[in-house]
Amino acid sequence: MGRGLYSQRMLRSVILAAARNEALERFVETAPLTRGIVDRFVAGPTLDDALHVSGVLTADGLTVTIDHLGEDTKTPEQALAVRQAYVELLTALGERGLTPAAEVSVKLSALGQTFDERLAREHARAICQAAANAGTTVTLDMEDHTKTDSTLEILTDLRKDFPNTGVALQAYLRRTEADCQELAYAGSRVRLCKGAYAEPESVAYQSRVEVDKSYVRCLNVLMAGEGYPMLATHDPRLIAIGQDRAAWYDREPGSYEFQMLHGIRPEEQRRLAAAGHTVRVYVPYGTQWYGYLMRRLAERPANVGFFLRSLISRR
Repeated sequence: MGRGLYSQRMLRSVILAAARNEALERFVETAPLTRGIVDRFVAGPTLDDALHVSGVLTADGLTVTIDHLGEDTKTPEQALAVRQAYVELLTALGERGLTPAAEVSVKLSALGQTFDERLAREHARAICQAAANAGTTVTLDMEDHTKTDSTLEILTDLRKDFPNTGVALQAYLRRTEADCQELAYAGSRVRLCKGAYAEPESVAYQSRVEVDKSYVRCLNVLMAGEGYPMLATHDPRLIAIGQDRAAWYDREPGSYEFQMLHGIRPEEQRRLAAAGHTVRVYVPYGTQWYGYLMRRLAERPANVGFFLRSLISRR
């Protein structure tokens, strides 16, 4: 293994370990510099914050997917609280006329997946029903590789009654190209991202080059299929490849979309939207933002500098 790759893996491991350190979490949450970062990348702690940011973005011609922050709940009571938060969010989105431009993203671990898969499935179904009532839909976030099979099984069950339910797939997993082939059918909404968890080499590509190559292979499978690809990337090269593949496969505007995180490359988001592309902004809100921020840094260790520079420039 080259020294550069080894250093990247070490830094990634350190960042992800920091995400689980409660003492460091308390320190970061109270540090003055942190507030500026959080304000930039998280809508805010409350439902009203999420609704306000979503309204601003949709008024600018963008679409949104909203994530109520929190995961790995440990009790049925916590899981029920997450379900209720999403139902309240979806009801408010419908009442404010923000749907269908606004949808929601849900982590099944926040609904109890780690200790009761049946309970998580029931909560996810209730959220999907609330989304349908509001005139929008749900995308299931993907987490570490140990939850992939469970998540896809729950997806299959949900799509029986809610066929527009989307799912995220992570290009750094070696299995993902095959998963894309399985899910590239008509009506299937698939968000393709790179991946943000520390995974062993046996299941995941480790270098940036390998992950990027896998992303392009998966992108090609989704664009060639009959589903609805959602390309989640900020990488200019991958965005350009996505545009090229869309043209190659004669995809009409509205038959795919680009997705980016709230606060990252907002000018590019608007440029793509102005060019006729559907652009969806991933908008997190809530008080449990620490783990979310750490994973964004771990996705690519260079993001540490990017996040700090972003406090100065919003381009």
